[in-house]
Amino acid sequence: MSMEWMAPAMFAGLVLVLLLGYPVAFSLAANGLIFGIIGLKLGFIDLSLMQALPERVLGIMANQTLLAIPFFTFMGLILERSGMAEDLLESVGQLFGAIRGGLAYAVILVGALLAATTGVVAASVIAMGLISLPIMMRYGYDARLATGVIAASGTLAQIIPPSLVLIVLADQLGISVGALYQGALVPSLVLTGLYVLFVWLVTIFKPAAAPALPLSARPLRGKALWGSALRAIVPPLLLIFLVLGTIFLGWATPTEGGAMGATGALLLAWVRRRLPLALLKQALDTTTRLSSFVMFILIGSTVFSLVFRGLNGDLWVENLLTGLPGGALGFLIVVNLLVFVLAFFLDFFEIAFIIIPLLAPVAQKLGIDLVWFGVLIGINMQTSFMHPPFGFALFYLRSVAPKEIKTTDIYRGAIPFVLIQLVMVVLVIAFPNIASSAKPKALSSGVIEIPMEQDGYGDYYLPKEWR
Repeated sequence: MSMEWMAPAMFAGLVLVLLLGYPVAFSLAANGLIFGIIGLKLGFIDLSLMQALPERVLGIMANQTLLAIPFFTFMGLILERSGMAEDLLESVGQLFGAIRGGLAYAVILVGALLAATTGVVAASVIAMGLISLPIMMRYGYDARLATGVIAASGTLAQIIPPSLVLIVLADQLGISVGALYQGALVPSLVLTGLYVLFVWLVTIFKPAAAPALPLSARPLRGKALWGSALRAIVPPLLLIFLVLGTIFLGWATPTEGGAMGATGALLLAWVRRRLPLALLKQALDTTTRLSSFVMFILIGSTVFSLVFRGLNGDLWVENLLTGLPGGALGFLIVVNLLVFVLAFFLDFFEIAFIIIPLLAPVAQKLGIDLVWFGVLIGINMQTSFMHPPFGFALFYLRSVAPKEIKTTDIYRGAIPFVLIQLVMVVLVIAFPNIASSAKPKALSSGVIEIPMEQDGYGDYYLPKEWR
């Protein structure tokens, strides 16, 4: 086998192993090691390349940015299991209950608030599915609208900061997490607004699908209603400021913001006397499992990418994508279609660790701002939670939905929101300034350029003055 066929064969081998159902982390590492040994035997790569592997693994373990993942995961689990979601849904549902579609609006608003405080999709979808879905069905909501709103609102945790997906994307793109958070803020709010707009249109053209709550279901009135809403909303808003406010103002790094958020969630649960030892142990156990999962995939992807670059795989991908008609726009269209299709089969961590490191150098060469590119891919990857039939949000909702809710209703309810997410992808491409951080200077084309440097292994990273 000649050198030029090694990289395509390596990528095809990875796809084959993944399709056979082997764990992603071990598939990446094994594929990298096998082709590394073959490359050494055939003289295509040098032994010094493989000797760099331990240093890169240690670099992952010493990466302080990744500490934000367990912090935000732990914060989200404590808040979700201490009853904050239940309080929010009950109070906000009462607040909007008098208007058509009020419960759906409440679910979207609470989904956005939970996303800004938890960053965990599963926690948001399960909490809202357990609490709001039975109420929505009891008062005559269309099953497809109810399930679609809950699943879509839960996936806002993937794009609204402090999203775990954005942390991983920032790490893989070699950019600042804070810059990516700032870039994602406006698009995430626009996406939330599009969900609200869709529900409003449903109430106009099909009012029976989203009726208002009857008076008997709205016991709170006047000051009691607003007092209940404020007591439920103010604590998460303070927590959002503690995390995102300190990051955006430059008072804390994302890792420090995550630590403060985890501490704030513990204090909030303790003040409300909702912090039993069993809950704490469960949150710690789940956080450890997820963090270990991420670290193993990251180590496996590092082994794969090191050997892949040693076999000139990055040049193969670059030539493949830069030769597309349409330049940067053609690249963006093909990449978004690729990510959309891969999201049917892979989850967001796998896409981020396998595909993004291959795309980042090409995007940089085409003059595309990596912060903007990260936001765009993050919105696209959000569809991975909503794809029928493999979307994780749909699985989470199915696990807690009443038996009378058909699985086909959940799938059909998700489709309009997947289309809305794709519309958001188009909007970000058409109006790039809505997803750009304030730090870099915009080019005349509306795309932002960030100067990148390259290390000895072919990886791109931000110069120190841009971090």
